[in-house]
Amino acid sequence: MNTFAIIQTLSFFDWFTAMPFDAKMLVIIALGFGFYMAWNIGANDVANAMGTSVGSGALSLKQAIIVAAIFEFAGAYFVGSSVSQTIRKGIFDPNEINIIYENSGYLILSLGMIASLLAAGVWLQLASYFGWPVSTTHSIVGAVIGFGCVAIGPQAIHWGITDFTGVTRIASSWILSPLLAAAVAYILFRIILKLIFFQPNPVKAAKKVAPFLVFIVLFVMIFVTSFKGLKAFWKGQEWIESITYFGNHKLGPTHPVAILATLSMATIIGVIGTMITMVMIRKIDDDHVEEQHHFESVYVKRSVDKARKHLRRISANTTGTNSAEASDLLLQLESLSTNIEKRSDPEVTKSALQKVERIFIYLQILSACFVAFSHGANDVANAIGPLSAAVETLKVQEIIASAPVPKWALILGGVGIVIGLATWGWRVMETIGRRITELTPTRGFTAEFAAAVTILMASLIGLPISTTHTLVGAVLGVGLARGIGAINLNTIRDIFASWVITIPAGAGLAILFFYALKIIFV
Repeated sequence: MNTFAIIQTLSFFDWFTAMPFDAKMLVIIALGFGFYMAWNIGANDVANAMGTSVGSGALSLKQAIIVAAIFEFAGAYFVGSSVSQTIRKGIFDPNEINIIYENSGYLILSLGMIASLLAAGVWLQLASYFGWPVSTTHSIVGAVIGFGCVAIGPQAIHWGITDFTGVTRIASSWILSPLLAAAVAYILFRIILKLIFFQPNPVKAAKKVAPFLVFIVLFVMIFVTSFKGLKAFWKGQEWIESITYFGNHKLGPTHPVAILATLSMATIIGVIGTMITMVMIRKIDDDHVEEQHHFESVYVKRSVDKARKHLRRISANTTGTNSAEASDLLLQLESLSTNIEKRSDPEVTKSALQKVERIFIYLQILSACFVAFSHGANDVANAIGPLSAAVETLKVQEIIASAPVPKWALILGGVGIVIGLATWGWRVMETIGRRITELTPTRGFTAEFAAAVTILMASLIGLPISTTHTLVGAVLGVGLARGIGAINLNTIRDIFASWVITIPAGAGLAILFFYALKIIFV
């Protein structure tokens, strides 16, 4: 369903036909900018989620678009936010607008939401053009801050510097998200290296570890989906309140009933997934015992190369007996290196690696599906939240605390996200998948799973976090596990710079667009 079709649908509603001409125009503009924002979410934010899968080769670009289209749209439409706050994240009190503008307050708020949609969309498109993975949440928050500053003044913005809330809490995710995700990804990848790649027979080791990994992945991903994607769903389950034992708990994903339901579902699905995996991996051959020595020699050779490098430094920076002993050790290492080189067979080693990576391809695709679903359910609100707020405010001609999200808005957001990914998503995918560090299915899976673990931990302990920053940090952590030389520091510099200027850029553009709309419609 495109924007024109949605406008045709709206024309049947009495409230739309009864609107003044200016109000109708604003509704149409809001729909257009809402779709534009959703398009940019797909081009930038969804591309973050699918970038590791494409970069590692687990999915082709076409396959990634199909997977994202199914799961992003499903998440957006079926469990998209049922209620959207008029002012996102409690940045300021909308009643302040009523006090200042009185009867025209509703119009000012609508113009501000429309300007914020356009501002966030323009910034996201600019970032996507350069391949910068930025946060759509931060973009729309920055835009709302800009509107609030000029509409009611900077003093009305909830900066939260003293109590770590509001804007300060949101901005802190610039640091918390990538650092936490990088640490988790680094640890996870080192564990995988030790359990699989540093074993004499990595294929056999991978077959032993894979069923346990599937259970853990499914278990964690279902909890992530519950805490992130189904957050609005749990809040709408009023039947939970009828259970008197848990009646004092606030409705949401952390409610004991919700936790119990999620735990049961995660365990059941995890066990089923484990059993299926055990059957599937039996087909993979691991009987080539001779591969042990070839594969092992590759890692021994790397260690010898490192030792040789350090001995050369010692020999060059010492004199006398120390220098002579270092030179003798270097000669012995040269001989050892030659023997190891003879034992190394790149073709056999490559065959073993391919078998291991084939196992992780399925794990990465599985994690990508969960990430896409959760993202569609949660982050589509960045487009349809301000859109619904603007339309509902124009409809009732007064400022309201919350705005219901109609199904057509969820469809608009879901379709916009999918089209954005299909048309421009490859730019950000290129950055996430190839420009930060080289990814394989193993590394891509580790990055995606580490991001999911980080999101879950942050949700449990209440830390502010950004999905975009988390995914980038996870990819960075995988690269660090391979050594600082495996990371493109220029790309990391550009990404960090784009994060810092996201909120100011959104604010500046929103101010510009708000004044332009105000001149036309007020």
